[in-house]
Amino acid sequence: MGSACSKLEFDFLKHVLSVSTDDGSYKEVGLFPRSVAEFYGAVMQALSEFDIDIHIHEMPNELQEAIRFSDDRIHASYDRDYAQRHWQILFQVNRVLAKFRTSFIGKCSPVHFFWGSFDLAVTRFSGRPAPLHPGGVPNLPDAVAQEAYSHEVSSAGFWPGSDALRYPAFYSYAYPEPPGFSSASIRPAQAFYSEELSEYILPYDGVRTAEDPDRVLMDFLTSAYEAAASTGKWDRPALETDIGVPGRPRAV
Repeated sequence: MGSACSKLEFDFLKHVLSVSTDDGSYKEVGLFPRSVAEFYGAVMQALSEFDIDIHIHEMPNELQEAIRFSDDRIHASYDRDYAQRHWQILFQVNRVLAKFRTSFIGKCSPVHFFWGSFDLAVTRFSGRPAPLHPGGVPNLPDAVAQEAYSHEVSSAGFWPGSDALRYPAFYSYAYPEPPGFSSASIRPAQAFYSEELSEYILPYDGVRTAEDPDRVLMDFLTSAYEAAASTGKWDRPALETDIGVPGRPRAV
């Protein structure tokens, strides 16, 4: 690897992936319909031009029929409108998840994006160890899932959907799932527990069309977490606080 530090950023207004280094070098890789293999090759070529030698694991995670990036000439679509709309949704959801995160003072993940399942999520931890996760996630080493779920969690986020859920939705689940969690009273009324997915689901359209989308989403996130923490007997007084302001330290 060269001496320069590099940064890759997706721009869904210009529809490019920008590659930049701290010495001022800059290159754009266009986002348009072409195969995964072609796009992957273009990105690696851009990095090599800056003398950045990088090696990654090429298999997509959490997909049943995964194809190596450099071999995938089947998937070749790119819809500018939908890509930009998805980015705008993530931008707004991130804002609400970040605010929701401020009411928890225990160990908590940042708001982060999963490249495999393509969801934006935030996870709270009770602090207690959890039973060993069974693994079995397609094309994901069991050790990764077992590390991620080594302790009790309540996790929530936004998911654009899949074959298992044919529409975008918000979700919230607990691991391990405590007795009584699936029958808890969750707000708003459109939210429901999916036996197939073992998590609470709130359809995205129920939030998008609401008079106050932020409040509806916050109600869902809060009530689903409270169900997990209460049925799981978390030490809630030690872990919770009032809603704060993202990025602003609390007064001591």
